[in-house]
Amino acid sequence: MHDAPIIMLGGFHLDISAVVMLLVSMLIVFVMCRLAVANLSVENPSKMQNFMEWVVEFVQGLIGSAMDLKKGRPYLSLGLTLILFIFVSNLLGLPFGIITEAHHEVSVFGHLIEATKGLADGAHAEIMWWKSPTADISVTAGLAIIVFILMNYLGMKNNTKHYFKHFVEPFPIFLPLNIIENLSKPIALAIRLYANIFAGEVLIAVIMKLGYIGIPFMGVWQGFSIFVGALQAYIFTILTMVYIAQYTIHEEEH
Repeated sequence: MHDAPIIMLGGFHLDISAVVMLLVSMLIVFVMCRLAVANLSVENPSKMQNFMEWVVEFVQGLIGSAMDLKKGRPYLSLGLTLILFIFVSNLLGLPFGIITEAHHEVSVFGHLIEATKGLADGAHAEIMWWKSPTADISVTAGLAIIVFILMNYLGMKNNTKHYFKHFVEPFPIFLPLNIIENLSKPIALAIRLYANIFAGEVLIAVIMKLGYIGIPFMGVWQGFSIFVGALQAYIFTILTMVYIAQYTIHEEEH
């Protein structure tokens, strides 16, 4: 396996490749959205406008499957951001990778890369600079924590009484289990997304070592990885909407 360009900054381990790839993902999504709205037309819409309209309708249907669309409309921007950002991030590591060999200590912005510390004579470290940011557990955990904070905040704000009441339902003895269930949701979100994308990139690295024999396998796996990337973006987004619906919408008993 390749090493990540990790540096120590303010007592924290900072992965330079993850930061760079997050910026790349954000830039790509921003450019896509700007192109989609650059020349809006009703009579002669561009291909990018048609694509973005399809994405909007898809996310509306996704939200509508989790809650009443009228109540879920405020979350449309959130759904669009999540599905586009995660889908783009999932695919960045597919076309190519950027790996450099270091035979001596390497520093970035004056901070030494951990994997190159104390390299002995003849030794080297392979540093990966380009990958899918969602193949990093810290990135997927960050996304999951944002969702966790958001769903609990919206629950306390929009559905205060029933938000706190659901922790002791159907009986107060279930309080510990309901708390564990609440805390497990971001963990499941983070690990599911990370594990699928990381495993895909590991398999790509293995296939590349097969040389010419691996070329047909690489083509098949690249196509399947696009499907997996889209599926994981969909799953993360729809689970986010389901969790928000569970905490913010109370179904009156009849």
